[in-house]
Amino acid sequence: MQGARLTTLCHLERNDCYLMLHRVRKQVDINKGKWIGVGGKFEEGECPEDCLRREVREETGFELNSWRYRGMLTFIYDNKAPEFIFVYTSNDFSTGSDKEMPEPDCDEGIFKWVPKSEIMSLELWEGDRYMLDYLITERRESFSLRLVYNAEDELTEAWELSEAPVRLK
Repeated sequence: MQGARLTTLCHLERNDCYLMLHRVRKQVDINKGKWIGVGGKFEEGECPEDCLRREVREETGFELNSWRYRGMLTFIYDNKAPEFIFVYTSNDFSTGSDKEMPEPDCDEGIFKWVPKSEIMSLELWEGDRYMLDYLITERRESFSLRLVYNAEDELTEAWELSEAPVRLK
């Protein structure tokens, strides 16, 4: 088993919508068909905020001016090493021009600004529904969620670990 993976995840917000990426372009993709936020793996020497800014820039072309740390996901998939995901939101980003904010293009899928009220109707990882509920309801304190999936992509356990552990599933 390899060591844990460190990644970031950011949900960009404007006009009461989140920018969501529909992962439909890669043939081999653990996220194939799912809707996710913007993010990716740490590179050598990066702290979470360095990774966050680089991934948002690389995937969307947007420059983050500020962001808000929201919490941590511990993603465990089919007895593999865990992935620790630092979760952020931002409504303060720019395109570097005065043009209308576009829907960016990405080789991993198709971006779309989705109203928050419609997010839960998308094809999401089941565990992401817990996290997105925290984001959409503007939970103030940071969260820690432990999400355990089997090889069939089924969520077998979900835990809220921010205070006293609470089993959600």
